[in-house]
Amino acid sequence: MHKLVPLAGFILTLGIVPAATAKSDDVIPMRDFFRHPDRAYYRISGDGKTLSFMQPWERRMNIYVQAVGSNAEPVRITSEKDRDIPNYFWKGADRVVYTKDFGGDENDHIVVVGGKGGEPKDVTPYPGVKAIIVDPLVELPDRMLVGLNKRVKEVFDVYALDLVTGKLTLVAENPGNITSWGADHDGNVRFAIATDGVDNTYLYRADVKSAFEPVVTTSFRDQFQPLLFSADNRKLYVASNLGRDKVAIVLVDPATGQEGELVYERTDVDVGSVAWSKARQRASFVDYQTWKNERHYLDPDAKELFSKLESRLPGYEVTLQSLSDDETRMIVAATSDRTQGARYLYDRRTDTLTKLGDVTPWLPEAKMAAVKPVEYKTRDGLTVHGYLTLPNGVEAKKLPVVVNPHGGPWARDGWGFNPEVQFLANRGYAVLQMNYRGSTGYGRKFWEASFKQWGFAMQDDITDGVTWLIKQGIADPRRICIYGGSYGGYATLEGLVKTPDLYACGVDYVGVSNLFTFMKTIPPYWKPFLAMMQEMVGDPEKDKARLAEASPALNADRIKAPLLIAQGARDPRVNKDESDQMVAALKKRGIDVPYIVKDNEGHGFHNEENQFDFYEAMEKFLAKYLGSRAQL
Repeated sequence: MHKLVPLAGFILTLGIVPAATAKSDDVIPMRDFFRHPDRAYYRISGDGKTLSFMQPWERRMNIYVQAVGSNAEPVRITSEKDRDIPNYFWKGADRVVYTKDFGGDENDHIVVVGGKGGEPKDVTPYPGVKAIIVDPLVELPDRMLVGLNKRVKEVFDVYALDLVTGKLTLVAENPGNITSWGADHDGNVRFAIATDGVDNTYLYRADVKSAFEPVVTTSFRDQFQPLLFSADNRKLYVASNLGRDKVAIVLVDPATGQEGELVYERTDVDVGSVAWSKARQRASFVDYQTWKNERHYLDPDAKELFSKLESRLPGYEVTLQSLSDDETRMIVAATSDRTQGARYLYDRRTDTLTKLGDVTPWLPEAKMAAVKPVEYKTRDGLTVHGYLTLPNGVEAKKLPVVVNPHGGPWARDGWGFNPEVQFLANRGYAVLQMNYRGSTGYGRKFWEASFKQWGFAMQDDITDGVTWLIKQGIADPRRICIYGGSYGGYATLEGLVKTPDLYACGVDYVGVSNLFTFMKTIPPYWKPFLAMMQEMVGDPEKDKARLAEASPALNADRIKAPLLIAQGARDPRVNKDESDQMVAALKKRGIDVPYIVKDNEGHGFHNEENQFDFYEAMEKFLAKYLGSRAQL
């Protein structure tokens, strides 16, 4: 099931000891952090006989195939030249599906290509229409469900896509209020979530000939998210916080919504999703995040598999990225906070683990920095969890710091390899990331504490983290920069407005600057969520004074620090005018405000050459205002 969400973002006792002085040869070229892998994104075909991967062609990541165990030259099956392929997957033994957009407009199309090559076919070739994958229907190799906002821009109808013929058949027409759909294991659309903008209603039908009927209505503050059916299509796994603070996984009767078996819950964090074994026709495990990704196993077979892989790959986080239909061959990823790691082909029948390659071998793991979990208290008593990355080779005392609030804002930072963080640490900067109030995964109360707090308590949480880092003796209070993208970009701007003496500089990447214009320019398919957004962010009429106070563009006269801004011209979420307003306001006051605009990008830069331009500008900007590694 594809869930539409608006705006798609640990305790440590710091033992600080002196370290050796950094060597100049430890400085790694910026492009090595952000350039394409030579070969990555491995997948296995449904029959387990063909290996696929992506590698650059004409500067863009394209898909190649090769028979498992073959030394023959790989065959390129796609020829995308404008943008990288963001993701792809196999459908059956001889078909690959991927998505693409145009210049970052996020109006994705779905493209199908033969597993041995041939001409790729855009099966949703409608200008200005966004396609989403409602359900890939992993049990049905020749069919999948897609959503299109072709009829009405604000909502998505569901079509069955015949992958053999490319034919689209309407199977569920949106009456105008449905925001997500779900199917059973036979590929029939059986449930949906409708909204009036504030309250959500779970709808169900017993079969495709019946009408959808309302079953459970909740406030948007509650979560009742159907995930998937049991093997017999009689029970529904649901992520629910009804009657709880933390989201749990429960089995419910789909016709009544009545909760039955409690599958798994925790008292510290929300539980995430349920992994399904197609071959064994049962749920394998539930995942969740504390300070790391963790699993609770529901199937002894899954526990045995991961235990065996983890014993073969000690010290790394092990995940499965692709499996054959019978789940005897699989792509295994071994990663950590200091490396994107290696990829392996595991054959369960022969217990053979074959290394396919390292993703970024030019980034030595030993030269990367450890990402440590931290926590601190806010001024009003909340506990905020986050991560601190300290540069190698320097004493952790009075360091220049980059504060990096995540986007979303209803998302979260997690532990793992982050090329931005490692790049900054390699330049000698400590990096502080925090899951401020509203970040997901920490329960209902923590999420609700963010409502109508853009620029207020949410921003205070970030400020309190900086203050904590200064008190720890790690941060040099004169050399602190704030950098973020999307909501993190907004937090950057608001930080410079609200605490103008705290930051030496800021970097705003596709950030919101004016809450009034932002709410007016949201994409049409966010319109069903507008009332909810007004409850969470603020109503432009009822909360006019509050939104004005929390709009950086309207308070730019308070900014003292220099600011680097980057913006995609085709951004459908944060309109280019958001950045234009800030640049114009600061230029009038003589503030140093270098501005990078890319005409072929949207919400964030995806093309390699544009990323290089941005990070090169950021590196020079930070060196100017925080000092370069050679100066530290």
